[in-house]
Amino acid sequence: MKTSVQSQSPLMGVGLVVLAMVIIGLIDNYIRVIAEDAGVWQFHMMRSLMICALLGALALAFGWRARPVHWRPVVLRSFLFSSSMVLYFGAAGMLPIAQVGAGLFSSPIWVLVVSVLFLGTRVGLWRVVAVAIGFSGVILILKPNATDLSLLTFLPVIAGLLYALAAISTRRWCGAESTTTLLFGLFIGLGIWGALGLIWFAIFPPSAEFAAEFGFFAQGWVTPTPRFWALTFMQASVSLVAVGALTRGYQMVEVSFVTVFEYTFLISAAFWAYMLYGDILDPRSAIGIGLIIVAGVIIALRSR
Repeated sequence: MKTSVQSQSPLMGVGLVVLAMVIIGLIDNYIRVIAEDAGVWQFHMMRSLMICALLGALALAFGWRARPVHWRPVVLRSFLFSSSMVLYFGAAGMLPIAQVGAGLFSSPIWVLVVSVLFLGTRVGLWRVVAVAIGFSGVILILKPNATDLSLLTFLPVIAGLLYALAAISTRRWCGAESTTTLLFGLFIGLGIWGALGLIWFAIFPPSAEFAAEFGFFAQGWVTPTPRFWALTFMQASVSLVAVGALTRGYQMVEVSFVTVFEYTFLISAAFWAYMLYGDILDPRSAIGIGLIIVAGVIIALRSR
């Protein structure tokens, strides 16, 4: 793979991001099934081993460069992205996919907020309004009633913040890196998180109360079932394609513009949740998703 994508078409970058979101919206609906057979730590470790093996074979076959040009940005980006995915997948095993997706895809709003506060980006009234609209949509979907508030409720939003930081680092500091390098970094990071989680719960078994509230997070190693092997391999092989397309897209197009097209995920996830499980969005969630999409469109248009 080429080490630079600066000359590529922005339209190609947008197309890759949309394709990635459509694919991820489908495969992530199977996390609730995987959660019945194993915990998030075992899932991440096993999936990462599979992906790194597949990616390594492809890299050897096609001569793709895996060694980073600059180690520190790649390590930072890998830590941020993998941390986001640990929280996202952990929540996806216990919450409706639309709710989790809404929290994760608050990331374009976080990209704008971080860019203003720490990177000196200047914004006008429209993008300030967009941030307010977007967060209103997130609140509608998360439904944080006083009696239902818990750490689990906010995990998707924290994942969205970390995802935004990873997206910014991808464009600002990792433009010279190959897609292969960034993929290895992400999945090695996820594999490390998975191994650490399994070691932790082997040494410190969770209490009954913690396991009841955070079951997918609180599960240590269990004997893999045939269904776990099959679904994890499906997740590994398909997500390798999707995350590769997403990474490539982020390198081609300005982050504040391309992130709006990630909202395709919310539509894809809701559609497949209905097709697979009969889940239907309630009116409040539908309005929340609509507000998030409106906010993203405003941010994208005003970022040009």
